[in-house]
Amino acid sequence: MTEKKSILYLVLLIASVIFACPCFSQDPFFHIPTASPATDTTVKSTDTILHKSSDTILRIRNLNPYFTVHVDSTLNYRLEINKDQSHYYWFIKNSPVGLKINKDNGTLSFRADRSYFLSGKLKYDYDYKVNVGVQNLDNPVEHIDTSFTILFFTTEIIHSRLKASVSSPLFIEEGDTINFKIECETGTFPIENISFFSNMPLKNYTEVKRCDDEFKWAPDFDFIKGTDSGKQKLLLLNFVGSDKFFNKDTCMVKIYVRDALNYPVAVTEYHKMAKRFNTYILQLKYAFVQLDKKVKKTKHTRTSFDLTTAATALGGTIFSSSTGSTAQTTGKILPSAGVALVPVKETVSPPMTAEQNSASLVRSAIKRLEYTYTENMLVGGKDMEVEKKTAKLKDELKQTQIQLIDIPIDENTNMTEEQLDAYFNSPKVNKKYRLKDK
Repeated sequence: MTEKKSILYLVLLIASVIFACPCFSQDPFFHIPTASPATDTTVKSTDTILHKSSDTILRIRNLNPYFTVHVDSTLNYRLEINKDQSHYYWFIKNSPVGLKINKDNGTLSFRADRSYFLSGKLKYDYDYKVNVGVQNLDNPVEHIDTSFTILFFTTEIIHSRLKASVSSPLFIEEGDTINFKIECETGTFPIENISFFSNMPLKNYTEVKRCDDEFKWAPDFDFIKGTDSGKQKLLLLNFVGSDKFFNKDTCMVKIYVRDALNYPVAVTEYHKMAKRFNTYILQLKYAFVQLDKKVKKTKHTRTSFDLTTAATALGGTIFSSSTGSTAQTTGKILPSAGVALVPVKETVSPPMTAEQNSASLVRSAIKRLEYTYTENMLVGGKDMEVEKKTAKLKDELKQTQIQLIDIPIDENTNMTEEQLDAYFNSPKVNKKYRLKDK
C-alpha cells in the first residue's frame, strides 16, 4: 500500500511539471484542472504516514545490567530512552537503602556512605537486584519494566569477630544447666557459619551454627570421675566463625565443672537403706520376743519346782514334829522327795542363761539401731548430708548383723509392728531388762 502511494505521488509530481510547461498552456483543447481538496488531503495523509513510519518501539538505550560501587563513592548515571523523555515517568522497585532515581530524566544517584554498612542496612559483596521502569504518561500501554544488579565493595577489610554473652571462666556443678549466646561483631563480611569443638566429648547440648544462636548444656552427675583431682574438670569450648572468604575468628569459653550430689538418686538410696534398717529392727524385735518368751517359760517351770521342793521340805518338818508314828514317818520321807525334785528340775527346765543373755544383747542392739536411725533422719527439704547419713545407717546395720550373726532371725512373724512395739516397750519388759546398779 505504501509503494502504491509513493508511485502515485511520483506520477502527480511529473504531471505537474509537464503541465507547467507553456506549450501545453497554449493548447485550447488541453485544460489542466485545479487541484481539488481531496487531492490535498491525500498528500497530507501520505506525509503523516511517512512520519509515523520513522517511529520505533520504546527502549532504554544505555542500560547497564551490572553496577559495582566502592564504599564512600558516589553513583550518578542517567538512563536514556529513544523517545522524548518529557512525556515519560521513571521509577524503581526493591532498591537498596540510599539508591534513588529522578522520575523526570531517569538519573540514578547513590552515595555509598560507610554508615549504611556499619549499621547492617547494606552488605558488602552482595548482589542487589533492582527493578527499574519507565512509563508513558499519555499512553499507559507504552512502558518498559527491566532490572539491573548493583554490588558494593571495599578495599579495606575489617574482620568480623565472635564473642560470648558470658565472661570466661565459668564455674558450674554437675546437674546445673548453662546457656549463653554467641554474638557477632560484623565487619566487612559477616559471619556465615559457626563450628564448635571442645577438649572432651559432650552430649545433650544445643548446636551453635549462626550468630545469636544459644549454646545450652547440662553436665551429667557422672561427668566427674573418682580419679579426677580436685573433684572438678576444665572444659574448653571453642566456637570458630567463618565468612564467605573463609576468614576465621575463634571464641573460647572456659568452664570449670565441679562434683555435685545427685540429690534425687541419693534420697532414693537413703530411703532404700532406711527401709532395710527398719525391717531388720522389726526382725530383731520378733527374735527378742521369742527369746524372752522362752526365758519366761523356763523361769516359771523352775519356780514351780522350787516352790514344790520348798513345800515338801516344810511339810516334812511339820510332819516330823507330829506325835503320830505315821506322820513322823511321812515327815522323814518328804524332805528326801524334795531333794529328789532338784535334779528333775535341772533336767526338765535347765537354766536359760544363754537365751537370757541373747535377749539382753538383742534388746541393746535394737535400742542402738533406733537411736542411730533417729540421729540420721533427713532434715529439711534438701539435706546435703544425705550420703553421709546413708553410709552411717549402712555401717551400723552391717556391724549389728555381724554381732548378732548367731541369733536366729525368723522373717515369718505373726505379730504386727504395733504389737511388737507394744511388747518391746511394755513396763514389765523394761523392768526386767533394766540395768541395775551393783
